[in-house]
Amino acid sequence: MVEVRLECREPFDGEALIRFLGTRAIPGLEAVKGSTYRRSLALERGSAIVALAPERAAVRCGLELDDRRDLTVAVVACRRLLDLGTDTARIDARLAEDRLLRPLVRRHPGLRVPGCVDGFELAVRAVIGQQVSVPAARRLATRLLELHGRPLARPAGGITHLFPKPATIADCDAELLPFPRARASALRCLARLVADSELRLDAGADHAAARRALLAIPGIGPWTASYTAMRALRDPDVFLPTDAGVLRALERLAPGSSARSAGRLAERWRPWRSYAVLHLWTSIGDAPAYGPGEPPRSPARIA
Repeated sequence: MVEVRLECREPFDGEALIRFLGTRAIPGLEAVKGSTYRRSLALERGSAIVALAPERAAVRCGLELDDRRDLTVAVVACRRLLDLGTDTARIDARLAEDRLLRPLVRRHPGLRVPGCVDGFELAVRAVIGQQVSVPAARRLATRLLELHGRPLARPAGGITHLFPKPATIADCDAELLPFPRARASALRCLARLVADSELRLDAGADHAAARRALLAIPGIGPWTASYTAMRALRDPDVFLPTDAGVLRALERLAPGSSARSAGRLAERWRPWRSYAVLHLWTSIGDAPAYGPGEPPRSPARIA
């Protein structure tokens, strides 16, 4: 076990971070107990199990590493997951200039946009969460992990697997994926692009190119591409005008809001619209498994 203190700037709403991650936790891959979030990590030389517990201006990070040489990579992944490098005071000040968001920012100063430890995993989870209930999405993701995840040599505290590799899903018979055929096809296509290094899903990727590649996959629509950009590509200026959670929050704040009016309204929140979205989701206390606010049905989504 290696313990590291991950520093961050204040303000820092660590409680909201853990709540966000806990609501989406896939049994076997992740778990939340009290204020501590735990999960497995696939690293360069082996695997790890990490325990993250927020404090006032830092996060206590405990790592059980197969190989200590992976420590630096693991710390970077954890910081990216928790969005610890962000100057939230600057973002809060900008968003609070808008009278609509001001009370939300005051209620949750230091709100972060959770990232991910692996962009492929995040994109798969976004696709799985399309048009299903939260319990159903978690059951499907858990089943995927059971069928195709990589068992840990040393499981601990309910953390038993690593997320499936892109090549594993790409080469899997669609009949062996626990999804409708169209969704299984979309996941296999996504996995093949990542496995063949034709699609990067990390903060260093070309955002426009990654979005185009995602949208070119049959069954992946604008919501999924945007949500992936927000969390995997770390785009701070993503807005989801058709997201049910966003619209529900705006209806409370500005009755009569629609997807069209929401898009116009959000122009005032550039270049921090991703953080505005988190404030909207948090304001309604609605935390579904993969898209905070289940994406509404539309022809662009998988039936």
